Formats: sequence, structure tokens, C-alpha cells
Amino acid sequence: MEALDAGVTAAFPALNYRTDAELRNAISEIKSYSKKPFGVNLIVNKSNPSYKAQLETLMEVKVDFIITSLGSPEETIKHCKPLGIKVFCDVVDTTYAQKLEAMGADALIAVNNQAGGHAGNIAQEALLKSLLDACQLPIISAGGIASGEQIQETLTQGASGVSIGTIFIASEEAGVSIEYKQALVAYGANDIVRTDRLSGSPLTVINTPYVQQIGTKASLLERLLLTNKWLKKYVKMWVAYRGMKQVENAAFKATYKTVWCAGPSIEQVHAIRPMKEILSELIQGMKTK
Repeated sequence: MEALDAGVTAAFPALNYRTDAELRNAISEIKSYSKKPFGVNLIVNKSNPSYKAQLETLMEVKVDFIITSLGSPEETIKHCKPLGIKVFCDVVDTTYAQKLEAMGADALIAVNNQAGGHAGNIAQEALLKSLLDACQLPIISAGGIASGEQIQETLTQGASGVSIGTIFIASEEAGVSIEYKQALVAYGANDIVRTDRLSGSPLTVINTPYVQQIGTKASLLERLLLTNKWLKKYVKMWVAYRGMKQVENAAFKATYKTVWCAGPSIEQVHAIRPMKEILSELIQGMKTK
């Protein structure tokens, strides 16, 4: 809500809600509060068993935009374009980006190697430049941004916008546990590690004692199962579902299984603050660059 008040659009994950009724209620609440545009993040592969039902709901209530990740957005684009719902797609390289442009995506979200959660492998400036050279679509840069100065610099490099997530986890309004918020203050960039044990794709998390205990590499059994052509897709679904439930549980309640997603930009988080204050600082920083 505070982001919309500040003139910034925002999006939330559909998977934050366990039932269709909860998802609809959340969208209805935002629409009753503001007429400004907002979106929903949608995982579009088989690791999200609710994908098709969530897509139907988002089309029915006509959200302004959908951000797709971890799968092909072809079906989402096909159904949403006639309704005027914009589809922005996560990309980590030019090859995939060009395929999405051909599908009819409205914009690309360039997920670089500084992103929190599911991150890419290419540095911010290099990824942005390669996408600008290869594609005609607007490009939104995602990863590593925590100040207004960084926003302005990224826009100067040719991005049409930026996507910021990590620093807002430590806001007073964020609906996550106080332990998660405090972790963003207590840990720094050197405490961020990548793990492939949780979602089947590289995920950046805080290197808590629990993460150190379970390790960041898939187990031998998981690796063996993932090489079986008959079982591979089912194992991926199981790994992703199991891992995302761990992330969800750690985010919203106290648990020793602390798997907290975050990017290196936690280095610039020094306190839990009101969302309005964080947004104001970002906007002011852009003006003074």
C-alpha cells in the first residue's frame, strides 16, 4: 500500500496465499485502497501446482500485470494479452529473452547475480547491456539495488525501470517474522550464499547455522534421481515444493529451520524502518545523483 502511495508500483507472490479465496481477498483489499497499478508474481512451471488456478483468478480479477518466473510464460502471455494484462518475464540471459520477445512478452526483468532469491549468473551491467543489444522490449533490472543513486545509475545505463525486493523485507510493514527482519540487519553481503537444495534452481539465502548444517548442494540421492529421465520432472517438483515450504515457514514464523532469502544488498540494511522512510530515501537519492 505504501509503495502505491509513493508513486511506486509493487507486486506480491501468488504463492503467499494458500487458498484462492485468500488470493482474491488480498487483491480486492488493494483495489479498494488504491486505483494505482500493481501486479502479482506467478511461478509458471510444475513446481507450482496452483499455477493454472492462480492464472485464472488473476485474469478474472484483471490485475494490471503479472511477473512470470521459473518456466515458460507462453500460456500466460497468450491468455493475458487479449485482456490487456501486461506480462513481465524474469530472464537471466539473452537466449531466453529473445524467445520471450517472440512470444509477445511486454517487458523483461533482467535478474542478475546480485538478486535475492532466484538469481542469475551475470553481473548487472553486463546483463543489461547484452539484453539492450539483443532485444527491443523495455528492460527492468533486478538485483543489488538498495539506494536511489543505484537506481539512477541503472536507468542511465538504459534500463526502463528497476525491481527492488531485499531491502523491503526489513520494513515495519513487511508481513514476515521479526527474526527474518532482524537477520537482514545482523548479516551482511558476505553472509549470502547460493543453494540448489531448495527449489531446484539456484537460490540466494542468508548463511544461517541451519543452512550451514544442511549444506548448499543437493544430496547424492537427489542428484541421482535428477539424472533419471523418467523421474526427473517429478523429483524437481518435489524438491521445489519441499524447499518453498521451508522458505515460507521460515519467513512467517519462528523456526530453527531458518532459510531466509535475501541478496547481497542486505549490506546496506542497518535498521528495521517504516516503508515510507525507505521509499522516501530511495526517491530522494535519485534526485541528488
